[in-house]
Amino acid sequence: MDIGYWAVHRRGAALAALFGMLALAPPSASLAAQRASAEPEVLSLPDVIRRALERNREIRQARYTLDEAEGQVSEAWSGIYPTVDFSANYVRNLSPAVSFIPAIFFDDNASPGEFAPVQFSADNIWSTSVDVDQTLFDARSFIGVGAAGRYRELQDEALRARIASVATAVRLRYYELLLAQEQQRLTDDSLRRVRESLAQAKAQYRAGLVSEYDVLRLEVELANLEPNLRRAVNAVVQARRQLAVELDLDEAETLRVAGSLAEMDLADPGANSADNRTILEFGGVNPAVDPSELVAAALASRSDLRQLELTEDLRRTELRLEQVEYFPTVNVFGSYTINAQQNGRPDFFGSIRAYGRTIGVRVSLPVFNGFQRESRIDQRRAALRAAQGQTRLAADQAAADVLTLAEQVEEALLRSRGQELAVRWARRGFEIASAQHREGLSSQLEVTDAEVALRQSEFNYAQAVFDYLTARARLDEAVGRVPLVDGGLR
Repeated sequence: MDIGYWAVHRRGAALAALFGMLALAPPSASLAAQRASAEPEVLSLPDVIRRALERNREIRQARYTLDEAEGQVSEAWSGIYPTVDFSANYVRNLSPAVSFIPAIFFDDNASPGEFAPVQFSADNIWSTSVDVDQTLFDARSFIGVGAAGRYRELQDEALRARIASVATAVRLRYYELLLAQEQQRLTDDSLRRVRESLAQAKAQYRAGLVSEYDVLRLEVELANLEPNLRRAVNAVVQARRQLAVELDLDEAETLRVAGSLAEMDLADPGANSADNRTILEFGGVNPAVDPSELVAAALASRSDLRQLELTEDLRRTELRLEQVEYFPTVNVFGSYTINAQQNGRPDFFGSIRAYGRTIGVRVSLPVFNGFQRESRIDQRRAALRAAQGQTRLAADQAAADVLTLAEQVEEALLRSRGQELAVRWARRGFEIASAQHREGLSSQLEVTDAEVALRQSEFNYAQAVFDYLTARARLDEAVGRVPLVDGGLR
């Protein structure tokens, strides 16, 4: 009995050890694949915009409006096509109707006040008819088809504008995320440098080489930077979350974008990394083109101007619709009918039948409706003039926008070149101040000032690159040449 007990005990211990080894064993290949698939995917700028154009909810809503306009075009064509109606009717007279006719019609000897009952309907009545009506001339129908087509073009242009707006918004969100990441990186680098300087200052203070003020100055700088780092981290999270909303993504934490503003060289695009080169090459118009050419391109292809022009055409069509009310309408129609009646048990369309065939032409001419047409014509003419004025105003505003954005692109490019030199000089100044401080030739205050200048110049350069990219994105939209939407990259 003791041997059996110890055998069972050993088998239990062996099983426990086996389960423990399985628990500590590496995950299976499927689990490893799941973890690998959960890793963040780094997306380039074209990839982000393509995903937004596929998933954005605003674009889906605009497509629904376009589908509605397509239905209105089909409905407008119905006024030109013939109409064919078929009807069939069966009536069972439980008590057939009886009319009273003076009896003198049937009996000459009947008194004048005597009436005879006459049954005009049978017990069963069937009737079937086919009616056809074709419009030969109706100016409103033909012009209405044109108006519906213009409305569809207007909605199609509105969809294009919505797609361009979403693409530009996503592009700006992408740049904002890059700028937030740059701010976080620069703050983190500055925090690291201050901590290193603080550790060195504390060691020198204990050795009696620096004063307590130098240590306190670095302590204050460190206390100011730590909340700034937290703020920068939160800014990155918020920018990533906003971009995820544009992409209709549920998990914003896994979203990563490619590129770095601080490492971007605007003067020599070919010297950049592949990710930065992709960002710089992503554009619809060349900002170096003469501004007058950009204005001409905007007036020809800008979506809001084309919508206003289509609206102007639509108002002109509505005016014509009211004016053609003076014209007549001409229709040709025809019908074919079969009638049958029977007493007793119903026999569908029994032997007693009657046939009817008719054809005709109908002309209708409105003569007078209390000056209603004249009032509507005046209203439509006023609406047309308002649309024309709005188009001219929008064209002038578009030209001003293009010129302003072209100037902003040039200004940001020049500012980035100046800030690039400032970063180079600030980095060299920090290196010199740090080396002199280690040799005891300068104070900690000079090192701190050099570090602050380096941090500020690096962020100013990233801000200048950001301003350049955002100005180019808005310029593309202002000209009407948004990449992946209006031409250029596909």
